[in-house]
Amino acid sequence: MLHDTDLVSIQEVRAKVEKAYAAFQHLRRFNQEQLDRIVEAMGAAARGAAVRLAEMAVEETSYGNVKDKTAKNLLNADLLVRSIRGMKTSGVLREIPEKKLVEIGVPVGVIAAILPTTNPTSSAIYKAIIALKAGNTVVISPHPRAKNCTCATADLLYQAAREAGAPEDVIQCIANATMEGTDALMRHPRTSVILATGGAGIVRAAYSSGKPAFGVGPGNVPVLLEESADIATSVAKVVEGKSFDYGTVCSSEQTLVAAAKYRDQVWNALKAQKAYVCTDDQAKALAKLLIAPNWRINPNCVGQSPQKIAQMAGFAVPDDARILAVEIKGVGKEHPLSMEKLSPVLSVLFANCWDEQIKMCQATLKFGGLGHTCVIHSRDDAKIREYGIRMPAFRVLVNTPSPQGSTGITTGVQPSMTLGCGAMAGNSTSDNVGPQHLINTKRIAYVIRTPEEAFPGDSGDVKQMIGSAVERFLEQRGFGVKPVAGVAAAAPAAPVFRPAAAGNTSDIVDRFLRAKGRMTNVAAAPGCAASCPCAATGAPACAATAPAAPPGPPPAAKAEPAAAVPVVDFVCEADVRSAALNGRKIFIGPKTIVTPAAREVANQHDVLVVAQR
Repeated sequence: MLHDTDLVSIQEVRAKVEKAYAAFQHLRRFNQEQLDRIVEAMGAAARGAAVRLAEMAVEETSYGNVKDKTAKNLLNADLLVRSIRGMKTSGVLREIPEKKLVEIGVPVGVIAAILPTTNPTSSAIYKAIIALKAGNTVVISPHPRAKNCTCATADLLYQAAREAGAPEDVIQCIANATMEGTDALMRHPRTSVILATGGAGIVRAAYSSGKPAFGVGPGNVPVLLEESADIATSVAKVVEGKSFDYGTVCSSEQTLVAAAKYRDQVWNALKAQKAYVCTDDQAKALAKLLIAPNWRINPNCVGQSPQKIAQMAGFAVPDDARILAVEIKGVGKEHPLSMEKLSPVLSVLFANCWDEQIKMCQATLKFGGLGHTCVIHSRDDAKIREYGIRMPAFRVLVNTPSPQGSTGITTGVQPSMTLGCGAMAGNSTSDNVGPQHLINTKRIAYVIRTPEEAFPGDSGDVKQMIGSAVERFLEQRGFGVKPVAGVAAAAPAAPVFRPAAAGNTSDIVDRFLRAKGRMTNVAAAPGCAASCPCAATGAPACAATAPAAPPGPPPAAKAEPAAAVPVVDFVCEADVRSAALNGRKIFIGPKTIVTPAAREVANQHDVLVVAQR
């Protein structure tokens, strides 16, 4: 009997993936009506248990609160189900008569669903529903600190799916979850696609597994309070978003940027919404508590109430305080509270002009939130459009609390718990991930034209067109002699060919040029035979005729002193992406601080170099 927890987990993973794969062989034959019936049954079961599952999640993890976790459960059990109702994922998706194309949806197989501790039940509902909607089976790997509530959710969904006609084992949950077991799940040969939600480490592991993966980056969300906005209404929405489930959603507001001339109005509006405004000393205590020296978030503060966080920092706040608000003077390493905090702590930054406000929001995203989400509160559509164009984020929310807007509760985006951050953040998509990302599309394509019709030209001769293109390509590179208009061409000298095997590309080109009379006659190097390869290259000298080197040892090369390399003291995500884009290395030392987001991107691009001193 096994006693090693990692081996137990790996063995369980292997067994359950095989079961899920066997179930997929049956499920893949289900039509759209059958899949939809299963999804509707799963949604109904999850709606009925939304409160109970939220209570289990809070009790087991101590993160967030029951009210908002219930809302997240309903987002996926109700709103998601309604939003994908009617979506085609199986069989013929669409026909395009004018192109004579038929598109057919094909499920991908077994989905590995990696879950976080912050959303252990809502993410399980979400990932199971989108997997089965697309005709796939799913194996769920819960966070070890949330395995009971996650597995209870998976069991509830599985029973509902079975009663609606699903095959056995379409939903599996790993009861003995460990990091090694999760890694085995992601790398299993039967696993087709990975849906990874969690910290930078698990997302990086998903992308390095060799499997297609949807993992997302951190969300350091800036909020711009533009001058045309109603301050009281806008601040109320900011507090509503920041306090939602005690800040556990990755798209929660992190830094509010406003015009300096409205400083008093902003603070008054925050106080009116039960935000506790911290003193400078309290802000320093919070920074020390929330952000570890290695620039990681203190896990003991994630998803905790404002009262508990204040107590941990050494001060007290009223029982009705909804969030803690602190003023910061800038963005970056000198301002720790300008990074993502995953707690009900809102940073507030004042800037003088519109352009400066834009730059502060851009800097916030570059300091650990590239590609994720940003918010603007405004009644000026021109300013809204400009903000949206200039922000390096793929969800630009307008006049809404950020968590509710980004996940599709208050906006028209796809309801989702996996929010892609695009290529700029190293993600495979910038979308809100849904069932459409978990199918492949097969295309039946009928003939609609001849090759000649595909390449219309004056002559209509495709072969001649292609031949002419090849001639021009070779002439531009000095392989042919272009005749001069009005000058009779001399009889070409006997061409000299480089030895080549029959069918070799260079031989084909040589024969093409000889047939066209376009091969140049290149003399061989002195002392070489006409068949020497140097004749084909036009080399002025050849190794066969080069004079021998004088006897004796070669001269010793002078040792050049090693140049000192600049070692930086801090590296953020934007630094790494800039270096990768420009082909530079960043030299770091033992005291260099590297943010988690920067290290994750650096591991993908091999940018960081440890300097030897």
